[in-house]
Amino acid sequence: MKLLSVNLGRAEAVPYADAPGGVTGIDKRPMDGPVRVSAPGPKGLAGSGLAGDAVCKREHHGGDDQAVYAMAREDLDEWERELGRTLADGAFGENLTTRGLDVSGALIGERWRVGPEVVLEITSGRIPCRTFQGHMDEKGWVKRFTQRGAPGAYLRVIVPGEIRAGDAVEIVHRPGHDVTVALQFRAVTTERTLLPRLLAAGEALHPELLRTAREYQEKYGA
Repeated sequence: MKLLSVNLGRAEAVPYADAPGGVTGIDKRPMDGPVRVSAPGPKGLAGSGLAGDAVCKREHHGGDDQAVYAMAREDLDEWERELGRTLADGAFGENLTTRGLDVSGALIGERWRVGPEVVLEITSGRIPCRTFQGHMDEKGWVKRFTQRGAPGAYLRVIVPGEIRAGDAVEIVHRPGHDVTVALQFRAVTTERTLLPRLLAAGEALHPELLRTAREYQEKYGA
């Protein structure tokens, strides 16, 4: 299990961005050399957990619980075959492109050590948006991405430090529940009745999703 690339984006004006000023940092490119990773701060105020990476619509992106976005190279390879086009590392706007990890099958609260010092914790899956649709320039992209159900994962920073392409990735903690990123994604997109199951992940779950799951259970029961 390893890190194929560390990808950063700069703020660029594009016609499909829905952030203020019509800018987005979704076009992320692999970096040479080390990149500093740290907890950026509260959502709405802070951006990416990676130094030099632009996050432009901060009410929906960035912050401590969405500090880093990871995608499996294996999932990109599947999309390459389906779309009939090359997808470079970072093509989905991910910060980390991995090899040998089932990212969407990871458990909420699972912890990864990346390189010698950085520790990250899974919080949730990525929800596709209009900017992602425009970036991919594929008809019906949001629906297709949702139906596939392999969204990649957002992570929070537990131990800061530097990472770089080629770093080993080690799973150092797996919690004792069965709430995967893929299950969480289905619960908030296509199968809302699954929401109470997310409560088993507890405080490791992204706080917005934990609140949503609790409200659903209070209203509808388990």
